[in-house]
Amino acid sequence: MWSVVKSVALGILFALLLPATEAAASPRDLLAAGRVDDAIASLQAQLKSSPNDAASYNYLCRAYFALADWDHAVAACEKSVALAPDSSDYHLWLGRAYGEKADRVNPFSAASLAGKVRREFERAVQLNPRSVEARADLAEFYLDAPGIVGGGQDKARAQAAALGSLSQAKAHYVNGRIAEKNKDRVAAEKEYRAAIEDSKGNANDWLNLALFYKHINQFENMEQALEQAANARTAQNEVLVECAEILLPNLCVATLRPTPRPKSLPCLRRTMSWGPRSRSKATDRAPPGSTPPPWHSPAVFPAPGRRFSASAVRTPRPLRLCSDNL
Repeated sequence: MWSVVKSVALGILFALLLPATEAAASPRDLLAAGRVDDAIASLQAQLKSSPNDAASYNYLCRAYFALADWDHAVAACEKSVALAPDSSDYHLWLGRAYGEKADRVNPFSAASLAGKVRREFERAVQLNPRSVEARADLAEFYLDAPGIVGGGQDKARAQAAALGSLSQAKAHYVNGRIAEKNKDRVAAEKEYRAAIEDSKGNANDWLNLALFYKHINQFENMEQALEQAANARTAQNEVLVECAEILLPNLCVATLRPTPRPKSLPCLRRTMSWGPRSRSKATDRAPPGSTPPPWHSPAVFPAPGRRFSASAVRTPRPLRLCSDNL
């Protein structure tokens, strides 16, 4: 029933979105604008004339990723890696695509894919040790994956330590995830708030705090954090959609009361002022204590990271969507 309510709510939301503005000039711009179907059509046309264009295959992978079309995302990412095997970003996105696909298959196939996720993330870090996103994704994989496929909190902490010299905010985020995994709410909240402070109020970090509050059923705090995310100077379209999609189930339940929560409305209004995102799908992470899949791959998502990105234990981390690292 909950999923039905959310689906109906999302349908209403996107039906209300204003028409998109003029088509962007390039697939990259189309992805950043959330016009995923248009981006796919443009990329497919480009690849007909330039079949060995690794960058186009990577963007195609991101587009299918945003649509939750994991088979096509994997195929496109594999092609980009085959054409440019020394690209850290291409290995990173292939790992994310493997991770999302693995969450939707049987346990035996998932175990095999989990190994591929780890290898792609580790290769991404090896190729670019200063990649914050690659280290963050690898840390989340280590945190959520069982030891039999290479997971371990000690490995996640090692990545958090390495992130300390690259991005204090991201290091705090990973440490917050570790604390949340261990059900240490006080430490988790402290780390998420430290990430916000170090990033000077980055929208993604406010969104991660909101998700934490959602998991511990502190909905008033969640809404306050979502408003901060929506109003942050770094807020992009996908952040607003994430905010709205987190709020919508609460608003649907709130309709049983005389009026919805007023704090939720500004975030939704800002979302509705943006053009449609084609068939993109937002992401979230499962709360601590739930049964995790064999691994976790961020993505929007994810995000933006996420979302991983989930984040799917954390499917792609919020904000690891198709526009991440464009």
